[in-house]
This record gives sequence, structure tokens and C-alpha cells, in this order.
Amino acid sequence: MSRVLVVGASRGLGASLTKQYAAEVGATVYATTRSESSPKGFPDSVKWLSGIDLMKPDVGDSIVGALQGSKPLDIVIITAGVFKTEDFSESGPNWNDELQMYTTSSIAPVFIVHRLAQSGLLEKGSKVVLVSSEAGSIALRTGPEGNYAHHASKAALNMVGKLLSQDLKEKGVVVSIVHPGFMRTEMTRDVGFAQFWDKFHAVTPDEAAKSLIDWADKLDMPKSGQFWAPRGPKDIGTAEEVLGKSLPTPLELPW
Repeated sequence: MSRVLVVGASRGLGASLTKQYAAEVGATVYATTRSESSPKGFPDSVKWLSGIDLMKPDVGDSIVGALQGSKPLDIVIITAGVFKTEDFSESGPNWNDELQMYTTSSIAPVFIVHRLAQSGLLEKGSKVVLVSSEAGSIALRTGPEGNYAHHASKAALNMVGKLLSQDLKEKGVVVSIVHPGFMRTEMTRDVGFAQFWDKFHAVTPDEAAKSLIDWADKLDMPKSGQFWAPRGPKDIGTAEEVLGKSLPTPLELPW
């Protein structure tokens, strides 16, 4: 009888999470979309929170307002993200693209979690899962890669998750930071990463969602504030180079 909120639910991993949670008997699933209308192709039971824009300062209040009357949430998964490529060529990074990536990945989650907690929608036993990426691990970056805001916004999200876990510890709220896996999504295809799907064992959003749901189900306070890859090291190209061979699954990632 879980109550779940998926932030960034209209496509990719978020869409798969929403559909799989909605298939659970007795689950109440809230899902956000930036659109003013509910997306098609989802179970009728999904309760859509429309017009939720993570680029707006009042995003936390907008979500809380849309959840008015709801009981406290069992699981909150913030999976919304933006990926626009950058390099060190003459044209260089784009200011507005960087603002969008940082705001969506690492600023908006602070305001969302803060407002949920202050409004009583997170209580003892609630779990918050922040979808980060191995791209945010400084230790795993071993060569020139560009994509400054993509990597740095995820590193910032990792710090956000660590700090939120400390601030919410007394409430008994667990905060988990995860690399869900390298996925075969529109996002990775649109930035030219489809060429690496096979080499780095990219999985479908449905596969990543299943492992993430299993992870969230088993989460407990000892793992709060930690950075994990529930699917292990298989899709992380520098894992063995940095961490050694025979790595376990799930794998705790270095900051």
C-alpha cells in the first residue's frame, strides 16, 4: 500500500518507474510532468501533477500544493534531468545550457525535498531517492571528457543528497543517491551516446527501473547519504581502472 512520488515521470526512467509502481497492488502513484496535460500511455490510476517545472523557484511549493490532502509519502524519486553536450572547442560551453542543467539536477531537488519535509509529506520511514550518475564521481573521472555541467551538476547533487541525509536523519527519513545505470534513452541517443550502448552494456529504462525499485524497497538508514550503483560496475567504464577488479553488485561509488 505504498504512496510514491516520481518527479520527472513523462519519459525515460521516470516513465518506467511510474508504470511499474502503478502495477503494484494498492500503490498510489503521483507523477510530475512539465506539460499542462497528462501524458498518454500510462495506467489510469496514476495521479498526475501537471505544470511542474524544475526551472521555477516555486517548484517545491507547486508540488506540495498539488499534493494537498495526501498522506505522507513512502517513496520519493527525483529523476528529472537535462543533458546537453559541451566541449573545450572555440565555441565552448553555453551559459544558458549550464544554468538549465545545474538548476534541474542539483538546485530544484533541494527545494522539492525541503517543502515536502516542511509540509509533513516526509515522515519517519519515508525514503528519498536522488537519481544521480557515475558522471558525478570526481574519483572516476580519469581523462578529458568535457560536458562540464553534466558532470558537475551530478557531483553537486551528490553533495545535496549527503547534506539532506544529515538534515533529515532525526526525522528518520532515508536519502539515497544512485547511479541507475547507463540507459538506452532519448537523452543518451540525442547527445550521440547511442554508439556506446553496446560497448558499455546500456540497459533499457524498464530494466533500470526494476533494479531501482528493488533498491528503494530494501533501503534503510545505514545507507542514507551514500552513493551507490544498484546495478554494479558493468556499465561504468573507469570502474576497474580506479577501483580494481572483481567489484561487487551493488557497488558503493566514490565521491
